[in-house]
Amino acid sequence: MRILLVEDDDRIAKPLAEGLKNEYHVVEIAGDGVEGWEYAQASAYDLILLDLMLPKLDGISLCKKLREAKSPALILMLTAKDTTDDKVIGLDAGADDYLVKPFKLKELAARIRALARRSPETQPPILSYGNLKLAPSTAEVTYGDNLLSLTPKEYLILEYFLRHPRQIITRAVILDRLWEFDNSSMEGTIKTHITNLRRKLKAAGGSGSEIETVYGIGYRLSSNKC
Repeated sequence: MRILLVEDDDRIAKPLAEGLKNEYHVVEIAGDGVEGWEYAQASAYDLILLDLMLPKLDGISLCKKLREAKSPALILMLTAKDTTDDKVIGLDAGADDYLVKPFKLKELAARIRALARRSPETQPPILSYGNLKLAPSTAEVTYGDNLLSLTPKEYLILEYFLRHPRQIITRAVILDRLWEFDNSSMEGTIKTHITNLRRKLKAAGGSGSEIETVYGIGYRLSSNKC
């Protein structure tokens, strides 16, 4: 998932973002409510993790603005407030769920998976293309009976291809959807990840040509299912 974390405390935001990246998500951080609004207007996110107590624009007000603007993103409130009234206010503002601090990354990851299952765009529990299978709930990828060991970025790229099996994916789209705003990655980095994916697929029993290069445009899954 592409996630926007709106949190003003770096001591919470940075380790949380790193933990979510290791859970195979793309994460960007906004340090206040106004910046969160600007990020949400500039890019499409699947999920917004929204702290309640934010400078410049509080979380409830930002949540209302997002819903008034018809943002399709799932919104999960993160807050130290634990009263029923606070939860009701957050949910009435348009939040999809509510998690009280402090919490463990494992619990947040489970909440995110649960929200993804409720999303109208929820995908099948197993994404498959021929002998290639990917389970989003466990981040497990197999080719035939062989388990692939992928880096978080390789996993995200492969998952994106499997979610768009008939599309040609441009390098610009890959950068926009799977890299953070402040990342200086260039197209050469994408080529390296694609090369590594092909190598790992071949080592697992594939042909190595499961991901085709469409010259001058980008990549797509091979029309001949692996």
